Amino acid sequence: MSDNLPTIEVPAAIVDLKFPLMRLRQALDGKGPVRIVAMGSSSTAGRADVVPYPYRLEMYLRQHYRDEDPRPNIRIDVLNRGKGNEEADDELKRFETDIFQDDPALVIWQVGTNAVFHNDRYDVDVVAENIRKGLAQLRARGFEVLLIDPQYVTKMLWDDRAELSDKMVRLIRDAAGDAEVNLFQRWALMRHWHIQNNVSFAQLLDTSDPDQLHQSDWSTMEVSLALTNSIIKAAAPTATVADHDCR
Repeated sequence: MSDNLPTIEVPAAIVDLKFPLMRLRQALDGKGPVRIVAMGSSSTAGRADVVPYPYRLEMYLRQHYRDEDPRPNIRIDVLNRGKGNEEADDELKRFETDIFQDDPALVIWQVGTNAVFHNDRYDVDVVAENIRKGLAQLRARGFEVLLIDPQYVTKMLWDDRAELSDKMVRLIRDAAGDAEVNLFQRWALMRHWHIQNNVSFAQLLDTSDPDQLHQSDWSTMEVSLALTNSIIKAAAPTATVADHDCR
């Protein structure tokens, strides 16, 4: 990773979670292992030499609850259930084996990218409806859920994909709001870095990716740090419902 890294902001109005993570907080106060399931596609599963966010999240959470907020005998495992080229339509079929059986304290569901990238294969309105179905299933079983929307990268802005990306981001936000689950706004955060902090797409993107779709190791690290801090804040005993408009 280059030493000449951009200076970025992580605005609370973008990254703060709307709802406290009560189930995760209870698990952290317990004695057993704390399981988090990361469901998603390739930016969850990982690609090439870029370390994906679930492994980084696990490392950062373990460091925090070991050094900054010690929790003796607590082990945090982030189970990577990402599978490349999938979308909500496909992932619903994996809920039983890849989420329910593990009974996690938190489900992180990264969605929406392939609905736009593979718009010849998916219909964003159908994907959005399946996200709603998935959220209903997860909520019915009592799981806490954190949605992650698409990455702000070159391929998501080419041709007709820019308008489709905006629509997908809005549909995910609406689904999260209606289901009263948390949303981590990756799209808005990376867009802020690009537009407000002058971070180039060459820095945001994995330059070895011919599709110009996947994040660089640096931007994945920064998104993972922002996500980690958002989760820690929402799982703190003082966490309350956010009073800002999470858009």
